[in-house]
Amino acid sequence: LALGFSQLEILCKQLYETTETGVRLQAEKALVEFTNSPDCLSKCQLLLERGSSSYSQLLAATCLSKLVSRTSNPLPLEQRIDIRIYVLNYLATRPKLAEFVTQALIQLITKLGWFDCQKDDYVFRNVIADVTRFLQDSVEHCIIGVTILSQLTNEINQADTSHPLTKHRKIASSFRDSSLFDIFTLSCNLLKQVCASGKNLNLNDESQHGLLMQLLKLSHNCLNYDFIGTSTDESSDDLCTVQIPTSWRSAFLDSSTLQLFFDLYHSIPPSLSPLVLSCLVQIASVRRSLFNNAERAKFLSHLVDGVKRILENPQSLSDPNNYHEFCRLLARLKSNYQLGELVKVENYPEVIRLIANFTVTSLQHWEFAPNSVHYLLSLWQRLAASVPYVKATEPHLLETYTPEVTKAYITSRLESVCIILRDGLEDPLDDTGLVQQQLDQLSTIGRCEYEKTCALLVQLFDQSAQTYQELLQSTNSSTIDITVQEGRLTWLVYIIGAVIGGRVSFASTDEQDAMDGELVCRVLQLMNLTDSRLAQAGNERLELAMLSFFEQFRKIYIGDQVQKSSKVTTGWFFFAVFK
Repeated sequence: LALGFSQLEILCKQLYETTETGVRLQAEKALVEFTNSPDCLSKCQLLLERGSSSYSQLLAATCLSKLVSRTSNPLPLEQRIDIRIYVLNYLATRPKLAEFVTQALIQLITKLGWFDCQKDDYVFRNVIADVTRFLQDSVEHCIIGVTILSQLTNEINQADTSHPLTKHRKIASSFRDSSLFDIFTLSCNLLKQVCASGKNLNLNDESQHGLLMQLLKLSHNCLNYDFIGTSTDESSDDLCTVQIPTSWRSAFLDSSTLQLFFDLYHSIPPSLSPLVLSCLVQIASVRRSLFNNAERAKFLSHLVDGVKRILENPQSLSDPNNYHEFCRLLARLKSNYQLGELVKVENYPEVIRLIANFTVTSLQHWEFAPNSVHYLLSLWQRLAASVPYVKATEPHLLETYTPEVTKAYITSRLESVCIILRDGLEDPLDDTGLVQQQLDQLSTIGRCEYEKTCALLVQLFDQSAQTYQELLQSTNSSTIDITVQEGRLTWLVYIIGAVIGGRVSFASTDEQDAMDGELVCRVLQLMNLTDSRLAQAGNERLELAMLSFFEQFRKIYIGDQVQKSSKVTTGWFFFAVFK
């Protein structure tokens, strides 16, 4: 046995440390045979007790996980209980193990035994009792206890492809009903203690920083739980409603829960605050039916006050992760609440002004966190789309701020062209999927106060088109100047197509159709100009923008589904083509 133990230590080092492929493969083969050997369990315990390296402990933990979770020839229940008790004691007596060893050992506390029963006792369900002794000890012990709860919550929430979905949902529902709220309450209470400690908290200390991070991960895992088994695509942020159980109402009716996370955001470093904002995104998305009308209005008021405070102190938003999560939080304000509810919030006029300023600044700094712009445009798209349906007497002020957002988007895209060419940056126009997504959102935003949008587009288009024509006629024009104008015109053609595509037949007037005609006329005249020089040179991006424009034009004014005839189709089109 001693010889075998020494060999295992050597094989572990060869598996994890060697750079020679042949040696690593031989070690891996030998360790696979060890995992399947009858004395694997006893040798794993020996490796944990006497192993001289973290890699030996990792191998032991990994092998034990496989033994505990195997479905063919499973270990007896008593033996699995003994392993669980042993691992908990092992962690309690060794709080400073390598992090990857601790993680591997925590995985042994598995969901597969959730329904295992011994003498009418569900032996694997005493989760909070199991970790209580960790939470009452040193910071290192607390980290282990919180990590156990966090990892268990996350593991139970994830469907396991090796087991039937029905079994997973049965386990997940049972865990939700019996333990999840207690775990969330525990995490909030521990976070409140962190807030209360104030100046005594030293986040420069690695252990205290690690504990706070694990507590925030635990809270987020609780709030991100798939409560009713409907999550299908985690990458989608559309129509995300957190289906909080009715039994959790007390936590959300108490404004201190919401206030806790806003206070944490302002008191901890930017390295941790993205997790706080992720929790706030989930809290802002709790299902509407959890509250009655008065309760929802009160909750929304606290939420908007918290957002206002962040906008008034935006220093931490210079961190890209904070910025991204805050944009997600702003988008949830409208996806989960109606404009008629928002305008009734006491500070709404000031908040919508701050959000508009934040959006304009964000759009102007187009190179900073470009993937976050989607959420800001989503917010304004939903706000603009709601305007015809608002019945509240309070002013929504969107006629003031929506044109500012539209102008910021258009002018920032045009200004980016020169900078991208000068610095050799990646051109966002090459990402047609992203461009189309933003244009779909802008199509609704731009139709709000459409007169201002159209006037801006006409002015900018005429300037660029005139400059472009002059450059083409000049004999000493530089290629870079021509390319810049073609880039600006490409954006303008895309945007014109988008705002025309945003036309809603029942809400459109003859005056707005005439404005569309002004824009259509200009694009068609530009097409005549670019077609005339195709033999000399062409611009692929501009041609693709033209195709996008014609697709929108056809859909609105020429297609089979057009509801009413328009002056655009009967007059402007022929005028522009044959002029």
